[in-house]
Amino acid sequence: MSRKLRMGMIGGGIGSFIGDVHRKASAIDGMIDLVCGAFSSNAEKSIASGKALYLEADRCYGSYEEMIVKEKELPEDIRMDFVAIVTPNHMHFAPAKMALEYGFHVVCDKPLTLTLDESEALQKVVKNSGKLLALTHNYTGNAMVKQARAMVQNGDLGEIRKVQVQYLQGWLSTAVESTDNKQAAWRVDPKKSGIGGALGDIGTHAENLLEYITGLKITEIAADLGRFGKGRVLDDDGNLLLRLENGAKGTMSISQIALGEENNLAIKVYGEKGSLEWHQENPNELITRWIDQPKKIFTPNGNGLYQEALNVSRIPAGHPEGYLEAFATIYRNFALHIKAINNGDTIKKTDYPTVEDGIRGMKFIYAAVESDKNNSIWVKV
Repeated sequence: MSRKLRMGMIGGGIGSFIGDVHRKASAIDGMIDLVCGAFSSNAEKSIASGKALYLEADRCYGSYEEMIVKEKELPEDIRMDFVAIVTPNHMHFAPAKMALEYGFHVVCDKPLTLTLDESEALQKVVKNSGKLLALTHNYTGNAMVKQARAMVQNGDLGEIRKVQVQYLQGWLSTAVESTDNKQAAWRVDPKKSGIGGALGDIGTHAENLLEYITGLKITEIAADLGRFGKGRVLDDDGNLLLRLENGAKGTMSISQIALGEENNLAIKVYGEKGSLEWHQENPNELITRWIDQPKKIFTPNGNGLYQEALNVSRIPAGHPEGYLEAFATIYRNFALHIKAINNGDTIKKTDYPTVEDGIRGMKFIYAAVESDKNNSIWVKV
């Protein structure tokens, strides 16, 4: 198939931060075009957003149901190939389910759904539909995260013994949800966010990053969660002890009330022969330390990289690659998988987060909440 893939979007209207991120990231590698959308639950706003994005008037839809039905009625050489869902958590399940059942692949923001039951139901829909679902744990798309994972898989660090991961923000240090901040308002509302606050918003990123780099699943959690914002019922802070499947130990610190922090996602992995360290706010450096050689810092397109990292290093060494490029990697690998299916080819190994990663994230949230409710007892994931 020698054409671009056609994307529809649900949510992400004009003024939306994450919608704009998805549109930019999906376009970076020149493989995807946005062709239609239902950008708001308000029909007028949705259509206005589509027109502002220069889409054809008859493909600016008033609802996601209308979009999915009408796109399915179009000829195969015109209709969308997949839909990107960039809505708050409570609006993930229904459009994803409908799109899959109508024969469209899906890209969905994390966490996967509002509840674990919905996630498990959606997993069955994905399997029965034969279609693909990608989850935008975008940080795993970063070149230096790919390098870190490849080094662990290659045994460079030896057996993993200890992992420290954190995701610290300060944007909810004050009651911004009581202002006109829509991003804050839905994130502190359990009807829209689910049972996890910071857990669902940033904790799942930390969980996914840890499991992706180490290749190890978290088996048990002991969580101590905080709710510092006045009147908040969902967690906005937390410290977690982790047990990994190989016997390694881990710690996780998450917060959205850590005053002064911006987007401080970081991980340290300690093995028998070496260790590595990566910081999202300085994403182009992977710091490694060794038992028998000097410290070494890897950079995109630099020396000594594994092919997994070189594959997603888009520009010459010394030029910064970051948030949008990492997002773009998820879209590119997803698009390559769709193209392979359309061409009748097989892909032995995919490299983007799937519905199974979404299930892991939801089980992480539920285990942490259960632990916290029971005085931080150990809970199996």
